[in-house]
Amino acid sequence: MSSPKRTNRAVTTAAILLSLFMAAMETTVVATAMPTVVADLGALELYGWVGAVYLLGNTVAMPIYGKLSDIYGRKSLMMVGITLFLIGSMASGLSQSMVQLIAFRGLQALGAGGLQTLAFTVAGDIYEVKERARIQGIFGAVWAIAGMSGPFLGGLLVKFLSWRWVFYVNVPVGVLAAFLYVVAFHESVAKRPAKLDIPGALVVTAMVVSLLLGTSRVAPAITIPLAIGFGVIMMLVERRAEEPVIPLDLLRQKVIGLSCILGGVVGATMMSVVTYLPLYLQGILGTSATTAGSMLSPLLIGWPLAATLTGRILSRLSYRTIMIFGWTLATASLVVLSVEIANVAAPGVLYAIMFFLGLGLGFANTPIILVLQESVTWRQRGQATAASSFFRTIGGSIAVGALGAILAGGLAGLADPRLLSEIMGPEHGHHLDPALMGRISAQLETSLVTIFRIIAAMAASALALALFFPPLRLGQGEASLRERQDGALDDGPVGQDTEDAKMTT
Repeated sequence: MSSPKRTNRAVTTAAILLSLFMAAMETTVVATAMPTVVADLGALELYGWVGAVYLLGNTVAMPIYGKLSDIYGRKSLMMVGITLFLIGSMASGLSQSMVQLIAFRGLQALGAGGLQTLAFTVAGDIYEVKERARIQGIFGAVWAIAGMSGPFLGGLLVKFLSWRWVFYVNVPVGVLAAFLYVVAFHESVAKRPAKLDIPGALVVTAMVVSLLLGTSRVAPAITIPLAIGFGVIMMLVERRAEEPVIPLDLLRQKVIGLSCILGGVVGATMMSVVTYLPLYLQGILGTSATTAGSMLSPLLIGWPLAATLTGRILSRLSYRTIMIFGWTLATASLVVLSVEIANVAAPGVLYAIMFFLGLGLGFANTPIILVLQESVTWRQRGQATAASSFFRTIGGSIAVGALGAILAGGLAGLADPRLLSEIMGPEHGHHLDPALMGRISAQLETSLVTIFRIIAAMAASALALALFFPPLRLGQGEASLRERQDGALDDGPVGQDTEDAKMTT
């Protein structure tokens, strides 16, 4: 009888990095191309929905992937996620209207929900606690590469081919990642009886959809109360479920609950800036898509740099200290950004602000992932990682949708909304009447100044909340868990944590 196949940790790590690369690349490439997409397909009023529906699908899918991976293992669920992501990418590139693009981005998001969540979960399986802190530096390097290449690649694709290629570019990366997972990552999942929480998944979906519609000013008098009602129903359903999609018992723990809330603000801040800064740059400053994309690069360089530094200093500082420093830096950067935008910021100043914002968010976010994964068992790791991703993406979904509603409200007085699409095009509205162009630009600028002031306020609220985070250090989360469970730590099927973590073949 042949022995079970062993995981090749080095190749599996390469597959994880490719998965994360796709996730980072997708955000920067598409955000850079969106003004050009609007100029081509029209329907500016749906601008925010292209990003919001992607985050919505992500949000709904993440806890489902996390729970199913705890039951059936990570590998098969990762294959499902990559397949849906690539099909959605191709379909998005073939879209002929903004409505089609929104629909296919939703399909793409159902696959993307598994990419980042399961990538971090697999990393938690094959690396021990202290190694996870160091591996964050490598993961950060991937975000840096994607951050540097994504915006430039997006701008080049838009300029020399078309915006459709920002979706097609995912295909070769996704195929390679899937191949590496198949040949290198092996797990032996102990079979156990499990009952899928279908009612919970449906209620969570209804809650998220209602909340997004309400924050996007779609019948808020109806949708907001609906979201609250579905939230109450969700808590009742999940408390009784044998295999809940949303782990309420985990969220009641202070470390995990606070981590998820802070992760939500990270998502809200990050996605809001990535979504609306290119609109400011191309609509107000009249920059090209390439220049607008390059402006996001410092943010996505500072973030992984902070992640790398966090892995080095965690042995000397607590998670809370690093979080507070990160949110202080992020808040200061966003306050300066909102002031500079109100005064028509110079591009050079924006580059510096984006770098320090990336540093701040990197220091704020990295401890969240580490403390979550060291505070739970293998059987809970998928859920805990997914819960963190769930809150991060729902924070982004709500923020992008709500800020999109503010943008739409500020532009409601335009006689012909299609005129704004002219400003986003390659001519930047130079053929329009100067007085008319001035009025349109003024309305757009006023709305965007309000948007960035709100983003700064969100970061300040996270800074205040971080003060209440427990002063834990690296390794103390897992020690606390052992104490709570009287030493009965479940390391997963057939010692997945310890065997695979020590082996590189």
